[in-house]
Amino acid sequence: MTGARAHAPGIRASVRAVCLGGGTGVPASIKALVSLGISPDAVVSVADDGGSSGLLRSHTGQVPPGDLRKCLVALAADQTGPWVKAFKERFEYANNHTLGNLVLTALQETTGSLTESIALCERLLGTVGSVHPASLESILLMGSTHDGQRLVGQSTLCKSETALSRVVLEPANPPANPAAVQAIEEADLLVFGPGSLFTSIIPNLLIPGIESAIQQSRATTVFVCPLTDVQGETWGLNAAELTGALLAHGLAGRLDYVLVNREQQTQEAGNVTGYFAAIGSERARETASPPALPETEAKQAQRSVTSNDDIINVIRAQGVKVLAREMHDAERPGRHATTALAQAFASILADSKGL
Repeated sequence: MTGARAHAPGIRASVRAVCLGGGTGVPASIKALVSLGISPDAVVSVADDGGSSGLLRSHTGQVPPGDLRKCLVALAADQTGPWVKAFKERFEYANNHTLGNLVLTALQETTGSLTESIALCERLLGTVGSVHPASLESILLMGSTHDGQRLVGQSTLCKSETALSRVVLEPANPPANPAAVQAIEEADLLVFGPGSLFTSIIPNLLIPGIESAIQQSRATTVFVCPLTDVQGETWGLNAAELTGALLAHGLAGRLDYVLVNREQQTQEAGNVTGYFAAIGSERARETASPPALPETEAKQAQRSVTSNDDIINVIRAQGVKVLAREMHDAERPGRHATTALAQAFASILADSKGL
């Protein structure tokens, strides 16, 4: 492992944790674990093909840097340091690239090694853990929706008009990054998410070497269920359906805990901008797709993921323990509060490891 390890007091400092997913949600878990004195690693999807990452990927043929950069920043020991701020700096006049994306791309070009470029950035940022691409090769993500559409590309999938039912990789069996496999094998705790289920978390599980390492690991596993249901890949799916999709994509028989928000859904369909329902469950659902929304409006089309008692019982019936807590950040309701997430992880560690 190349990142510097934190030396926090207490037994939790010896816990080896790995967060798996993409760069939008996983930093929440990283920061929560760091607050407990744990120095986590991150295993990060390499399927991104949108925005700055997509442009750099298409122009250079390199693994997309965006999710790697976000996790590197989240792992920095000094979150207020100048390099952290610089890595997040975005240049609208230069195709909206961030400095961190450009640095990772340039270092990969000059060193000829993705792992070396990440290691250099870890030293520059003073990270408390390491970032591991799930594979050292770029991956194309494809999928199908509940109403039978077939979509190609991560950026297309995440904006799907109805919820996704299945995703696959091209190539189907990409090689796993050995460092990612080693981190998983040595872990005491594996955290999936939060973040985009089908386009950030599940792509890691579709890599055979990653899936087998998880299946053989003795680590406690926990899925951090998303708080909000945004227009796109998981629209209309409740917490049990999200958990079921994760189990169906490689975690069957291997998921120990699901962490859900304890609030029940209170918004009605008509109160949600651009509302439409996912198709495919036994209960009746709206089948008509709405007209495409402008990007700014689509970002506002969200509601709480449903996780009432009946849904929690469905999750438990699949052999998974459920921890239901109030998880919303008061200032950013769609995101997990670091303190609440940390307390939930501490409870899981106490329950499973006696820590």
